Amino acid sequence: MTDDIRIFHGKELLEHTDALHSVYVKAFCAPPWNEDEKQAVEFLGRLVDHVRRPGFTAALALDEANVVGFATAWTTPAPFPTDRCYPQAAAGLGPKRTAEWLCGAREIDELAVHPAAHGTGLAGDLLKAVTEDAPDGRSWLLTSARSPRAVAFYRRQGWTQATHPSPEGKGIIVFLSPRHPARALAAAPL
Repeated sequence: MTDDIRIFHGKELLEHTDALHSVYVKAFCAPPWNEDEKQAVEFLGRLVDHVRRPGFTAALALDEANVVGFATAWTTPAPFPTDRCYPQAAAGLGPKRTAEWLCGAREIDELAVHPAAHGTGLAGDLLKAVTEDAPDGRSWLLTSARSPRAVAFYRRQGWTQATHPSPEGKGIIVFLSPRHPARALAAAPL
């Protein structure tokens, strides 16, 4: 479906904010995420800061001239952050594993694909594009347990679930990439 995937390492990505906003809305303003326009605008506001993070990498998928998907990532700092969903990730892994497994690794922040591109392999291609040069193969991400579709997607891509929130489908799940050296140490689900 896509003509190409382009890689960005800084503020040049911001030239595509209108298209990123459009894909974000299509991907996240529907169930199970149920975000709204305000959250889409907040994403763009965060992106202005994120493009300056160490190790920032983004992949933009284009179908002719139209953006149909994107992924953003960066190097997780040490000490491990304490804002957003980070405390839940750290609670699931514990302080030692959080520092050893996640700090200094490539953290995938967003992965969004226009609904018309679902089922085309685009999301997997974007994920590979932002992780293929991760230091020592160390990449990770977190997603919500309320999206069984996202959880199943990451598993199909060969990612290892490293945390296991409550069976009621609430909480944050940490996934380690297929080349992450700690993936064999992650606890298997009960």
